[in-house]
Amino acid sequence: MSGSVNKVILIGNLGKDPEIRHFENGGVLASFPIATSESYTDRQTGEKKENTDWHDIVLWRGLAEVAEKYLHKGTKIYVEGKLKKRSYQDREGNTRYVTEVVGEEMTILSRPDNEPKTNNPYPKDSTSTPPSDTAGFSAKPEDETPF
Repeated sequence: MSGSVNKVILIGNLGKDPEIRHFENGGVLASFPIATSESYTDRQTGEKKENTDWHDIVLWRGLAEVAEKYLHKGTKIYVEGKLKKRSYQDREGNTRYVTEVVGEEMTILSRPDNEPKTNNPYPKDSTSTPPSDTAGFSAKPEDETPF
């Protein structure tokens, strides 16, 4: 196989509000960590266990603007992108390495805070009456067939 693939798909919750940077050229960058968890039952003890991993996410341009406007700590998102490794010098002059997911697609999965939470997505309207089983049918057979 001559090709290669660098693709990451994650569904998780933001660990903190996004950090937003605006650049002089009009570019926008959003960065934040998300947590992904998996749970399992320990075979020896029967105890339920959970492992949580943290992933650093970076969004650019339009996705960063969406993150600035709608994302906050605890928001559940779907993010699809690629792994990027970069290095930088810290204040002491040490070289540090960071692995990030550079998002190419993002979908917000949790409900906005200002949207009411209802248990019944089809609330009962007390002013309407349900249709009868025979609504729209006449008791007399029609002379003509509709087809």
